Amino acid sequence: MRPNGRHTAGASQLSALRVWAMGLLLLSAVAMTPATAKAAPTQAAVATTHVYLLRGVLNIFSLGLDTIGARLQAQGIPVTVANFVSWSSLADEAATAYKAGRLKTIILVGHSSGATALPDMIAKLNQLGVPVKLAIGLDSVFKTKLSTGAERYINIYIGDGPGEPVRAAAGLRGKLDNVDVRGTGVGHISIDKNEAIQRRVIAEIDAAIMRSRAPALPVAEPGAPRQARSAAATAPARN
Repeated sequence: MRPNGRHTAGASQLSALRVWAMGLLLLSAVAMTPATAKAAPTQAAVATTHVYLLRGVLNIFSLGLDTIGARLQAQGIPVTVANFVSWSSLADEAATAYKAGRLKTIILVGHSSGATALPDMIAKLNQLGVPVKLAIGLDSVFKTKLSTGAERYINIYIGDGPGEPVRAAAGLRGKLDNVDVRGTGVGHISIDKNEAIQRRVIAEIDAAIMRSRAPALPVAEPGAPRQARSAAATAPARN
């Protein structure tokens, strides 16, 4: 018996829906992969890298940094997770390792007050003659001004929450990116735990380590004249 036209059309639509659903599943799997094997840093670059992750106030609201740290360690990347009040001693530790040749690539990540402390830690490292490859702040809670720079500084903040864009001081060296994630459903307490944010942080760290073969920006001597600020370092105005 020949099937009627309605049954044939329904089967065709069902088949199309199945193909569409399978396509979505494949795209989701690709999007959830933090890094491909091709983009993975080399072991040589990883061995001379250290990532410092600074928690915020009370040391209990930034536990997403522990997850990021565990994921980085799974890639073989050395990490230190500490409260933001330790930023000065951590800078001394990093400078000692850098000058001894054990460390070439320094990366900083902070959440809340940990993000607010990043410019101070960068400034101290620069004063000690040590460059910072990458710094990532997650929702810095106070008005933060970057006077000395990392090669790249990414400030991810919630524009309609307590977070603030980082302002660039005149003559800032390095690139400053302010990324407003309002409207994405993340909050100040959850931004460090958000899966998409964590994937971005890890991807940026992996990319920075991949770039570590290139010479780092020279560190300006304290009191030396600064060059004109790059247009890329201009922070966007809040709405």
